[in-house]
Amino acid sequence: MNLKSLLARPFAAYIQKQIKKGMETAVADQDKLLAQLLQAAGKTEFGKAHQFASIKNHADYARAVPLRDYEAFKPWVEKIKAGKHNVLWRGKPLYFAKTSGTTSGVKYIPITKDSIPNHINTARNALLCYMAETGNYGFAGGKMIFLSGSPELERVSDIPTGRLSGIVNHHVPKYLRTNQLPSYETNCIDDWETKLDAIVAETKGENMTLISGIPPWMQMYFDRLKATTGKSITDLFPQLSVLVQGGVNFEPYKAKLFETIGKNIDTIELFPASEGFFAFQDSQSANGLLLNTNSGIFFEFVPVATLDEAQPTRLSLKDVKLNEQYALIISSNAGLWAYNIGDTIKFVSLNPYRIVVTGRTKHFISAFGEHVIAEEVEHALMAAAGVHGCSIAEFTVAPYVSTDAGQSYHEWFIEFDEEPDSLTDFAALVDDNLRKKNVYYDDLIAGKILAPLKIRSLQASAFIQYMKQQGKLGGQNKVPRLSNDRKMADVLLQFVS
Repeated sequence: MNLKSLLARPFAAYIQKQIKKGMETAVADQDKLLAQLLQAAGKTEFGKAHQFASIKNHADYARAVPLRDYEAFKPWVEKIKAGKHNVLWRGKPLYFAKTSGTTSGVKYIPITKDSIPNHINTARNALLCYMAETGNYGFAGGKMIFLSGSPELERVSDIPTGRLSGIVNHHVPKYLRTNQLPSYETNCIDDWETKLDAIVAETKGENMTLISGIPPWMQMYFDRLKATTGKSITDLFPQLSVLVQGGVNFEPYKAKLFETIGKNIDTIELFPASEGFFAFQDSQSANGLLLNTNSGIFFEFVPVATLDEAQPTRLSLKDVKLNEQYALIISSNAGLWAYNIGDTIKFVSLNPYRIVVTGRTKHFISAFGEHVIAEEVEHALMAAAGVHGCSIAEFTVAPYVSTDAGQSYHEWFIEFDEEPDSLTDFAALVDDNLRKKNVYYDDLIAGKILAPLKIRSLQASAFIQYMKQQGKLGGQNKVPRLSNDRKMADVLLQFVS
């Protein structure tokens, strides 16, 4: 065992012990954290405007600080961009994480000196928990590839600004620098396909033991490796043993990734975003991701059914229930307050508090009142794929609203790696699965308001071509599973096979 692997052993045991202690104090830690956040930001512009000094508990906080998405939060960010200090958090942000919004264009999310450890330490803790649980320390001595955005940063009001993954790249611990690939120069390449070729060239002869990234782009990397070298991934990287992923549901990609690798390997799931690192997989045997309850983020949970009400229900951790759909709301030491991040989650365990991500608050189909969410379509599709023995590369779903005498329906755009023997039978099973998961959809089909769903089989690499057209190929960009309009669907029609 190499030196880094040996040194990791006691540190992993220590971190795992601390995290297990935190499981027992999660509710108390959240209450304490809210008080600390309010005190620290009491003299900021936002704190004064919302009378932080008079807030005593979560109920007071919910009355004083309304929920906001980025569009509502933007005026406060603009003050920081104009050069003001002490706006949302003391001083000014260390960075702006630049990300694309669905309704607000480019978003500038503050990252402060106090919040940066949340982004760095959580990923580290996930790896250390994995080591302590499995005894796999050996990968720490090999090469680790991180498929991320460019670390080159621009300046906005003299604040370094860039993609979160590029910002985090500047904070990789020194002891991991010699293990990290690709090189800084390669990471700075903007064009994804050019960058991919450079990554393949740098990594194909190395002892790769870990890979981290968004699943579809990992798949593209592996495919390019095989095409370039003519070798299998297991032949190229016989010591590859850990795959770290997040950002999308892994299940639709899992079978093909493992088939491409040539074997099943351990996976570690993360729940990071520009706004914070919310949860991580702390165990290979437990379902769900451990909520990050003592890392600078206070969480609130809004039942999705109440989100559009004038006074949405706002729950703290102690009041949540299993298997309820919640919009995730955060307040943090980055200066975000009652901020709706746009993700929906449900709890799969309350002791400890573990969650799964179920979709996006703005990514759903409810053109006919059905409110179908990502978790439901993913389940319906993957269950049918298991029965029919087919393989799916990527997919998305949109409503088709009939303008003539015909019925409306859900239109599914699927890029198959291996098509089912009967697309008609496959579509019928997907439709039946979705009806079982969503009672409103079932009622619409039963009442003949909607026709059963239709599947459009797309050409190979259709979604890659679509993302390239949109300027969103590679990096941390993800294909939306659901749209409540046809902007994406109408473009994809050109790729129907």
